[in-house]
Amino acid sequence: MEEPLCCCEYVDRRGERNHLAACCCDCEDLDEGCERWLTCKSLPPGALERIADTIADRVRVPWFSGAVKINVSLVPPLVLLPVFLHVAALHVLLGLVILTSLPVVVLWYYYLTHRRKERTLFFLSLGLFSLGYMYYVFLQEVVPRGHVGSSQVVALTCGLILMLAALSWAKKDPGYLPIPASNEKSSCQDLPNKSVRGNSNGLRGVATSEAASGRTVNGEAKGSSRISAEESGSVKKDWCTKCHLVRPARAGHCRLCGRCVRRLDHHCVWINSCVGEQNHQAFILALSFFMLTSVYGITLTLHTICKGRTPFVALFYCPGAYSDYSSALSFTCVWYCAIVTAGMGYILLIQLLNISYNVTEREARLALRDNTGRRLLGGLVIDTGQYNRGFLCNWGHFLSLGSSPPQRSAEDIV
Repeated sequence: MEEPLCCCEYVDRRGERNHLAACCCDCEDLDEGCERWLTCKSLPPGALERIADTIADRVRVPWFSGAVKINVSLVPPLVLLPVFLHVAALHVLLGLVILTSLPVVVLWYYYLTHRRKERTLFFLSLGLFSLGYMYYVFLQEVVPRGHVGSSQVVALTCGLILMLAALSWAKKDPGYLPIPASNEKSSCQDLPNKSVRGNSNGLRGVATSEAASGRTVNGEAKGSSRISAEESGSVKKDWCTKCHLVRPARAGHCRLCGRCVRRLDHHCVWINSCVGEQNHQAFILALSFFMLTSVYGITLTLHTICKGRTPFVALFYCPGAYSDYSSALSFTCVWYCAIVTAGMGYILLIQLLNISYNVTEREARLALRDNTGRRLLGGLVIDTGQYNRGFLCNWGHFLSLGSSPPQRSAEDIV
């Protein structure tokens, strides 16, 4: 029987017992990388990935039953955001450079993780820490000036709490389809044969053009073959070779979560989860509360540091903003909030338009790929026409999502 781990010991990714004191030892890839860097030689293929995996495995903190691993993607927002904002408050030019580069860096990291098909807590950590830090700056730098009443602070705090409650709801089950039991996977392989005429393979030869292309669109995994089956009511259903189940209409497979989701809209990096049938309403609610709370906080701050000007004018012309460091930091945080609010406002607008036309983000991307949808409102929304039943009916359908548990047929769980 092995001895229990002490607070500073852990089992590494190779299954070996290790100690925090040896976190800088036995890293051949890092030693080779440093040596090549000093001699101006290029790194071998895959060396950076191996070094990153080793570092991520060794970043741990002591705990009672063994050292606990810390997700490295959580750390950068906690350290860099306050540093960047405080540096940006030193001078208007520094603020311009930093506030311009921050969105570029975030977008670059998004496309990097999206291309590598990785889940990351970076964006969720950045969002939550940004909320907490902006609220802290508001209480420490804006409220003491005496221009913000206690009722306004309470209103802002309530909006923040409601937004976090909606976010917590959105983080719950988005509507995952149940994974079939392992002893039933063999029998489910024969299910497509019953729905396809003249096909002995069951999957080969029946995929439509969108699945046969083998590309992934907004979480649609490679290898998920689409089959057309004449069900009762002529409803299309999909066979997913990853989850080994038949998906109901509008369901999709998320390549990041590795699960099929009912009425999949998209995988949102800001909540590190899919947006589907069960949490789409909470997602819209969280975005709405964020917009209201953020705009209200920006307005209160600008009224305090730029007296006598409307918030829109004060955002672009506030002569006394850099008269003292406290005002400069508050003004820098206002601009940071304005940039984030503009991005989230665009996401909310697209979501509201999609709901009005009863189309999901996944369906819009598939329609664009297959050239089967109509671009409306300058390309802001893609109308597939498949589920559009009019503005009121579409919103009624959305508001009824998740009101009753989905009916599970024998084909949904194989």
